[in-house]
Amino acid sequence: MPAAERSSPMPLPASDVPGAEPAPGAGALRHPMASLRVGALLTGIVGIGALSIDTYLPSLPQIVREFRTADATAQLTVTLFLLSFAATQLVFGPLSDRFGRRRTLLGGLLLYVVGAIGCALAPTIQVLVVARVVQGLGAGSGPVVGRAIVRDVYPREHGARVLALMATAQALTPILAPILGGYVQVWSGWRAVFVILVVLGTAFLAAAWALVAETVPGVEPGVLHPRTLLRNAGTLMHDRTFVGYVLAVMLVFSGQFAFISGSAFVFIGLLKVSPDAYGYCFGLVAFGLMTGSFVTARVTGRLGVRRVVRAGALLAAVSGVALAAPVLLGVTRLPSLLLPMYLYAVAGGLVMPSAMAGAIGPFAGIAGLASAVLGFFQMAGSAAYAIAVSRFLDGTARPMTVAIALSGLACLAACAALVRPGPRDEA
Repeated sequence: MPAAERSSPMPLPASDVPGAEPAPGAGALRHPMASLRVGALLTGIVGIGALSIDTYLPSLPQIVREFRTADATAQLTVTLFLLSFAATQLVFGPLSDRFGRRRTLLGGLLLYVVGAIGCALAPTIQVLVVARVVQGLGAGSGPVVGRAIVRDVYPREHGARVLALMATAQALTPILAPILGGYVQVWSGWRAVFVILVVLGTAFLAAAWALVAETVPGVEPGVLHPRTLLRNAGTLMHDRTFVGYVLAVMLVFSGQFAFISGSAFVFIGLLKVSPDAYGYCFGLVAFGLMTGSFVTARVTGRLGVRRVVRAGALLAAVSGVALAAPVLLGVTRLPSLLLPMYLYAVAGGLVMPSAMAGAIGPFAGIAGLASAVLGFFQMAGSAAYAIAVSRFLDGTARPMTVAIALSGLACLAACAALVRPGPRDEA
């Protein structure tokens, strides 16, 4: 039987989903992975990529000075991390369908720790870039396997709410990580930041070894056969709604990543914000992601995935234009950057969890592959976008803000064109 047609694992009833109404007669059923401590661990593991970037952002200017390199070269430690993070998801997704979620996750986390150690000890900018690539390769296991586990455990609508609740908690990472990274940078320098990532990665690895059980009831040996992979990938890419949701995630995150990769230079370099104060500015924007994710968890059950995604896309377009307009008119002030960017992050919190659940939910037998394709386009697309934006850097906030506005507008256009009611998508 083709992998795409295999039956899904037993879904968790609504009574076990945080905030859901109990399902009649479902109280006796509970998936063994649906515990609070496993959910907390998966939340951290899914957010390992953001953790690895956000903690490190306040250190970029010092790395430029210490290694006597260009801003664009130092930024490669961010963009190449993201590219490797994206590419390796295409490997970890099918591996998790073939060998199971647990073993794939543990192998990825081990590779992440090795890369983080290399970053902490890097003697040159070239070694640092290579170590960041290794770290990104290992980090790619976290979100792709974590999302697949959510798909294994929960049906689609409940999965969207669970992913939104996870995203709400994950939003603490970009709130707290730059603040922590800023203080560590001021007190101990950038290498200490990577020592912290080594410790956290090791803790995640040990906890996953102890807590994560296998959620795939029976893996199929043929799922890694090239012909099967191509057939299953074709099934995904010929599904219009899947493509629409993937584009929505990729485009709204591209704007978010344009801010992630460029904000340190705009805030610290242009507006002369101190590294520790920059952490608070970044944290405010991250609080917008938390706000949007919290709203998603509350309203998805009533409005449905499609409506939440399209509402978020509209907000992304409006807030992106509001961000870029003052800069294009010659006004670059902290409040005029922070407020619209906060709203753009709210939009991301509406779009991403719902679109992820909408994209992965229908594909039971190839949830790992579907999660991998989504994650690849999200990360590779946003990294390529950030690299393109870097070509236009001119010492002002214009490239960053215009890039964010274009991402929001493109997300709205993709949703309007592709995310429509269909046989598996509610009105």
